[in-house]
Amino acid sequence: MRLRMLFLLLLVVALAGCGGGDDENTSTATSTASADELDPDTTYSLVLKTTEGSFTIELDQTLAPNTARSLVRLARNGFFDGTKFHRVVPGFVIQGGDPTGTGSGGPGYSTVDVPPSDAAYTEGVVAMAKTQTEAPGTAGSQFFVVTGKDIGLPPDYAIVGRVTNGMATVKAIEALGVGDGPPSKPVVIKKMTVQES
Repeated sequence: MRLRMLFLLLLVVALAGCGGGDDENTSTATSTASADELDPDTTYSLVLKTTEGSFTIELDQTLAPNTARSLVRLARNGFFDGTKFHRVVPGFVIQGGDPTGTGSGGPGYSTVDVPPSDAAYTEGVVAMAKTQTEAPGTAGSQFFVVTGKDIGLPPDYAIVGRVTNGMATVKAIEALGVGDGPPSKPVVIKKMTVQES
């Protein structure tokens, strides 16, 4: 039990270390992301076409309205196209969204959507990575998809949605993990598109 708790603590620290901010500009997004308001009656989904297949993330405007708006804007502008999943940890997460591929890049601004105190990071949940020093719910462009049943993270990471289609692709990416770092072969987001319904 003690070893499991130590392992979880180390994973939380590692997740925080692969932040979502951008050292050049960490200002909170106001006019940058809010210029593109989303229709609250529309469901927005991100469709990721990767070198391992495709999967779909349905965005949750209730839990993360600012982050959802930002991600839609970035996807429509082609921000994620050609980026890699730079971190794959089997039984934990797959993480992407960094234009530099280093784990420290972002869009040049941040949003904040503080998750509820009972937030659960369970399989298929999509949340935003942040550094340890950033406030709860801070987000840039780096996101992670939970691949473990329940990875036990504290409610610090903005929950932006859930994988609704293509979990087999997520698992195929997870299978390329060799510890805590890059996968055994590059996994590229060839195209991210926005669907509305």
